[in-house]
Amino acid sequence: MTATTERVRPRPRVKTWVVVLWVVPSVVFLAFAALRLLGVTGNRFIIATMALTPYIGVVGLALGVIGLLMRRWIFGGIVLSIAMITSAAVVPRIVTNDQAKAYGPVLTVMTANLYVGRADASALVSMVQKYNVEVLSLQELSPAMVQDLDRAGIDRVLPYRLFEAEPGASGSGLASKYPLRQTQIADPATFAQPSAIIDLPGVVDPELMVVHTAPGVEPQWTATWRSELAELPSADFKERPRMLVGDFNATLDHPDLRDVISRGYADAAERRGAGMTPTWPAGIWPPPVAIDHVLVDARSEVVDYQVFDLPGSDHRAVLTQVNLP
Repeated sequence: MTATTERVRPRPRVKTWVVVLWVVPSVVFLAFAALRLLGVTGNRFIIATMALTPYIGVVGLALGVIGLLMRRWIFGGIVLSIAMITSAAVVPRIVTNDQAKAYGPVLTVMTANLYVGRADASALVSMVQKYNVEVLSLQELSPAMVQDLDRAGIDRVLPYRLFEAEPGASGSGLASKYPLRQTQIADPATFAQPSAIIDLPGVVDPELMVVHTAPGVEPQWTATWRSELAELPSADFKERPRMLVGDFNATLDHPDLRDVISRGYADAAERRGAGMTPTWPAGIWPPPVAIDHVLVDARSEVVDYQVFDLPGSDHRAVLTQVNLP
C-alpha cells in the first residue's frame, strides 16, 4: 500500500485589474474615512471631499462587499467595517429627532441665496406669500435685486428690512413681517452678515443673524472660511433665542460646522430628519449637498422643514417653522 500526498493548491494571486479596480479605491476610501472620523478639514480639497461623505460612504460599503465576495476576508472586512462606522454618522440625519415641547411663539423663517442677484424675485415673493414667511434671510443680495424685490412687492408682505446690498456675492439682508432692531453680534466678514432682534408680539424677541461664510473650497478663502465659522456667535440662553440662518458653505460632515452647532444650537433639517436634503447646487452636478442651514436655539422645537427650488438661483430655498422657547 503506497502513501499518497494531497497536492495543495496555491492561493490564486491577486490580478492587476483587482488591484486597480478594488484595492486602490479601497485604500483611498480608508484614507478619507480616517480624515472624516478624526475631524480633519485641512486644505480646500479635503473640505470639498468631506462634503461628499454620504456619497463616499455608499462607495465604501460597496467596496467592502466586493472585497468579501472576492474572499479577501481581512481587508474586505476592514473596509466594510470602516464604511459602516462612517455611514453611521450620516444615518441619524434621516431620522426625526425627539424634541422637547416648546411653548413660545411659532416663527416661520426662510433663507434664500439669490445667486448674485440672478434669482427670480417674483417667484421668491410668491413663495413668501404662499408659505406665510415671517422672516426672510437673503444672501448675495445685489442693489439690482433689491429693485426687483421692490417691484415684486416684497414690502407688502415683509415691510421691515435690514438690507446690506452690494454688487456680486457680498450683499445680504433681512426682511421681516415684524420690526427689526439691528445688532452687531459678529465681527465683519468677507460677505455681509447683518443681524437683528425681531420684535414679535408678546414677550419673546428672538435674534437672527444672516450667515454667509466665504467658500472654503476656493484657495484664497480656505483659512477665512474656517475662521469665519469659528467666529460665529454662540447661542444666548440668558437673553433671548438666537438663530443663525443662511449659506454656511459647510455641511454637517465638516467639524467646523459641528463645532458651531455644539455652542447651543440645533440644525433644523437634522431635527426633522431632512439633514440629507441637498440645497446646492440646484442641478445634479456637482453632487448636491446641504450647505444652507437654519440653526435654532437648541431649546426650540422645529415644527416643519422644507426645501424648494428657487428659479434663477443655484441654491434651493429653505423654509423652517420653529416653536421658540
